[in-house]
Amino acid sequence: MLKDEVRTLAYRDAIMRNKHVFEGKIVLDVGCGTGILSMFAAKAGAKHVYAVDCSSIINHARNIVKDNGFEDKITLIQGKIEEIDLPTDKVDIIISEWMGYFLLYESMLDSVLFARDKWLVEGGLILPDKATLLITTIEDGEYKESKHGFWDNVYGFDMSAIGKLAMREPLVDTVNGEAVNTKPQVVYSIDILTVKKEDLSFEVPFSLRSVCNDYIHAFVVYFDIEFSHGLHKPVTFSTGPQAPYTHWKQSVLYIEDMLTIRRGEVVEGKLSCKPNARNPRDLDIVLSYEFDGAISQSKGTIEYHMC
Repeated sequence: MLKDEVRTLAYRDAIMRNKHVFEGKIVLDVGCGTGILSMFAAKAGAKHVYAVDCSSIINHARNIVKDNGFEDKITLIQGKIEEIDLPTDKVDIIISEWMGYFLLYESMLDSVLFARDKWLVEGGLILPDKATLLITTIEDGEYKESKHGFWDNVYGFDMSAIGKLAMREPLVDTVNGEAVNTKPQVVYSIDILTVKKEDLSFEVPFSLRSVCNDYIHAFVVYFDIEFSHGLHKPVTFSTGPQAPYTHWKQSVLYIEDMLTIRRGEVVEGKLSCKPNARNPRDLDIVLSYEFDGAISQSKGTIEYHMC
């Protein structure tokens, strides 16, 4: 993730370009990892930073913090944010790199919301403060055939039963921006300052208009991030197929049918997402779509499990 320049530079710029926001403030870094965000905050003038992580990476973070001369400004605490005690009653700013694939898969947003409700002062800041989920479609026949068509004839045997299972697992990969063939649509937005845990389960409609004559083999979901509230110099970045590469890539939801679509025609549907009942860090995703075009008509509902 440190090599992900889009991600790391966005956090650096949001902090370092808004030093006046951090000057003299108490900062909490949720899921600090190597401590790089904490060091940005300390360098920006924070009075003190409390950096929390439950993994053993925090032992390396202690060495990194010491090697860079921030021992007096950064306190590292190992443990789950829901179980630790902070040496302070309140914090002025919470920073966290909580996002996962499909925005919410294995994300740490629940922990950020817990920290917000327990420690953030009234009027305090959270960075980033907004996340937006978008959906579009792509032509991807060659890859779909290699991934799913493979199971139709495996060394002379029909293993299509496994192919149907594979279809229900979202593919996390880099999509060629030129393969996108409908105008992306925002389907879900999160304001981290106000969102509640129960809001993270949702069902939303979409209506995607084709920008060319093409085939649709899959839906693609990605997210945009904003550092904006309370900042004089806001910062944004996208994980979309036409944006610079990030380690989050995009989430591809293949459908069984191929849609033949003309420019201006519309695919309608619904996208739902909720934590898996047995493992809340996994996602249960349901995609319903309906298309009634001049050349082809189709509708379907596919349940995906992201694990």
